[in-house]
Amino acid sequence: MQLDGLLSFPLTPFTSDDEIALDVFAEHLERQIAAGPAALFVACGTGEFTALGQDEYQKLVSTAVRVADGRLPVVAGAGGGPRVARSFARHAADAGADGILLLPPYLVACPPSGLVTHVRYVTHSISLPVVVYQRANAVLDTDAARALLDVPGVVGVKDGVGDVEAMRRVTVAVTASGHPAASGFSFLNGLPTAELSVQAYRAIGVTGYSSAVLCFAPDIATAFFAAVRDGDQALVDTLLAEFYLPLAQLRDTVPGYAVSLVKAGARLTGLPVGPVRPPLVDATTEHLDRLTQIIEHGRAALARATAARTAETPVTAP
Repeated sequence: MQLDGLLSFPLTPFTSDDEIALDVFAEHLERQIAAGPAALFVACGTGEFTALGQDEYQKLVSTAVRVADGRLPVVAGAGGGPRVARSFARHAADAGADGILLLPPYLVACPPSGLVTHVRYVTHSISLPVVVYQRANAVLDTDAARALLDVPGVVGVKDGVGDVEAMRRVTVAVTASGHPAASGFSFLNGLPTAELSVQAYRAIGVTGYSSAVLCFAPDIATAFFAAVRDGDQALVDTLLAEFYLPLAQLRDTVPGYAVSLVKAGARLTGLPVGPVRPPLVDATTEHLDRLTQIIEHGRAALARATAARTAETPVTAP
């Protein structure tokens, strides 16, 4: 399972009485698939994995597998303590997922070698490909990155730390290792609002990235991805200035807004995804108004850029 390009991290919709809205989830997935991502990462950070019961989790993954119907890979989040994470991974396998995103172990601080041992423990007897998510208390060094190549099924690392130099050390440690598993190993940018760092990460060979914006403004997210891919620096700069930087500034005002604002944005599209579960808090009315303005400004900037490009295109005589 080699992952590259734009990656979707769908939301988990909840009803007013705190149940999972699987019909809304299915509609949300169809909208995501229509945007053309390389994979669906369900029940992960944006999908509020830590707020889910195992029965809810299995229903979500099963629904995603059914809706995707082989059109693109479905990768499911799994995390917590080693036995809990292994249990989630087994549920994902039973539900038909194509892979696992292994989130950090619950709370416990550990050295990089301990993280590798944790990965081995969780993946034991799990036949699915696994991407290891490094962030918070789960951080690799070069020795640990090379050691992951010997763990059966581990196919990549997703970075949520944001230290480009440290990530470059990891990528080189893997790619220059000479290990037979290195050629199929993926590196993903998993920072919040990853579009802000995508060009820096592309420079060190990390081309795949998660886009929360895809959940509520797929037109902007896909246009930005195409601009980065095609080297359209003018459009990249325009969308960063008019949309992504203001969005990130708003995101940083309240802890947890990396999820709450995404859910609020999805509600603005008319999709009834419901509230976030605690300990996250929903966006305030003031911040919801600001989010609406940011989306409007982003779309206006994209429309202007598109119109200008169309006006510059020469007309070919028949």
